[in-house]
Amino acid sequence: MDERNPVIEAQLAELLVGSVKCETSADLYRKLARSQATGIPLVVKAGFDPTAADLHLGHTVVLSRMRRFQEMGHQVVFIVGDFTSLIGDPTGRNETRKPLTPDQIRINAETYTAQVFKVLDPAKTIVRYNSEWLRPLGAEGLIRLAATYTVSRMLERDDFKKRFASEIPIGVHEFLYPLLQAYDSVALKADVELGGSDQLFNLLVGRSLQRDHGQEPQVVLTMPLLEGTDARMVDGVLTGSKMSKSLGNYIGVSEEPTNQFLKIMSVSDDLMWRYFDLLSARSFAAVAGLKALCKAHEMNPRDVKESLAAEIVGRFHGQPAADEARAAATRWLREKTVAEPVEKTVRAPAEGIQLAVLLRETGLAASSGEARRRIAEGAVWLDEQRVSGELLLFPGEVKSVRYGKKVSARITVLPDSEG
Repeated sequence: MDERNPVIEAQLAELLVGSVKCETSADLYRKLARSQATGIPLVVKAGFDPTAADLHLGHTVVLSRMRRFQEMGHQVVFIVGDFTSLIGDPTGRNETRKPLTPDQIRINAETYTAQVFKVLDPAKTIVRYNSEWLRPLGAEGLIRLAATYTVSRMLERDDFKKRFASEIPIGVHEFLYPLLQAYDSVALKADVELGGSDQLFNLLVGRSLQRDHGQEPQVVLTMPLLEGTDARMVDGVLTGSKMSKSLGNYIGVSEEPTNQFLKIMSVSDDLMWRYFDLLSARSFAAVAGLKALCKAHEMNPRDVKESLAAEIVGRFHGQPAADEARAAATRWLREKTVAEPVEKTVRAPAEGIQLAVLLRETGLAASSGEARRRIAEGAVWLDEQRVSGELLLFPGEVKSVRYGKKVSARITVLPDSEG
């Protein structure tokens, strides 16, 4: 038996840390070794359906692992599932998704591609739209693709099985989704595909379909669903719901820098290490070193958490914004004072702009939906008056805005066109 290469072993450890499943680690080692020997990078893919406009840190877990592959010299392909979005991923659903319009898909796709490059290196990323190869399949190609899988095999999938047993309708088109996603791997001759742990069935179909097309099966690497900011250690197990906007335990990629910083600082020390493993660009050895320093009481976990917050805010907003957020957060956490108001401007038509939209446009809220929820909770103030419902602001107005307890701004509303 050949002696294992320590360099490849180290790379393998970096890529597998925090992962849920690798099908298989032996295959991944072999592919990494072959790539090193030949100088040919691996093709590493992940697909995202643009079904919503905003991403949160939970979405970036897979992206962060793709970045690790990039740093090792491999070719990352980010697939925008503009064609598969027409069906809608049935993963984890107890009902058929409502179809999106082509315009909705296009707008969301533009937002996604702007946000993913806050994690991935744009110079080392190929962006592909799966309509490029799925639309030309046509009816005949789709029938041939459907013939490669049986209904019984589809019903092995947990969510389909539960819906069938509960007599909840399953659209025939939903059975096509795993096959279409799998065909992405065939079209790209993928060496590795990444996805969330809930995507395992779909990704394994890709391995099967590649065999049917005479290709070497891809390695499937699944990452965990990131816990939300409220997760805590219970009886030695990190426990909490996955990060979700609807649960209010999320950190938005486009969220205002100080909000991001403070939310990261609010997580438990146990959850902090989970975030290091899944979100940080630091090496496995570097994170292990930090853990050792904290365990030996040579470093305060709070300072380590602050460095993680600075890294993540810097990734999404740049180093100057991270420095400002650190200073503002320090004032709040150590002095319990609201940060000095930041100056913001927003343009509005003569008929006015909704407050929720204004909060989103100025970056104080990650989305209009979040802003409306915070308004309903009584967490938004205008000129030190609590806002009790939706309202309009008009060009020429200058308002002091406080969003939650920690972020304040002075916002000038400008006309949407000058002259």
